[in-house]
Amino acid sequence: MTLPTRADALALVHEYTRSESLRKHMLAVETAMRAYARRFGEDEERWGLTGLVHDFDYERFPNDAHSPTDEHPAEGVRILRARGWPEDILEAILGHATYSGVPRSSRMAKTLFAVDELTGLVTATALVRPSRSVHEVDARAVRKKMKDKAFARGVSRDDVMLGAQELGVDLDEHVQFVVDAMRANADAIGLAGAAATG
Repeated sequence: MTLPTRADALALVHEYTRSESLRKHMLAVETAMRAYARRFGEDEERWGLTGLVHDFDYERFPNDAHSPTDEHPAEGVRILRARGWPEDILEAILGHATYSGVPRSSRMAKTLFAVDELTGLVTATALVRPSRSVHEVDARAVRKKMKDKAFARGVSRDDVMLGAQELGVDLDEHVQFVVDAMRANADAIGLAGAAATG
């Protein structure tokens, strides 16, 4: 079956998500997914779309109860399935939520899980810099912030570490790889820095 277009995916994100920071998170995850797809010789468009829409339903269906069958990401997957999205993408999206009970069996699913929380941590690390730029962030800075439990409390350190482990990559290399990917798309994800944006 043909993949939805990126324009279709972006329209879906904008239809369901008003939060600018959540939209930028999805763009950051898309960026990291595309970079890993290139590294692994996988389908960059397919991986990128998976990253772009993985949280599109989160704002409307936040799932504080962590139900495996209601709200995020189950509701989003139902919407995507009704629109004809491929099952491997839907499985990866379900798998990025540990409470869904869906195993991360594909490399794409493992990568989505591995970059999701990490992009949030990289973003948070960049935003506390005076420049608010990802260009001033490296793996060492992110790892230092990881140790500070009060920093970016919403980011699961366990998921970041488990993600790298499941993907079979060294944690420091993984962090730097994601930082580098985000640097390359800094303008689009709002992390080019204060000088560049205003």
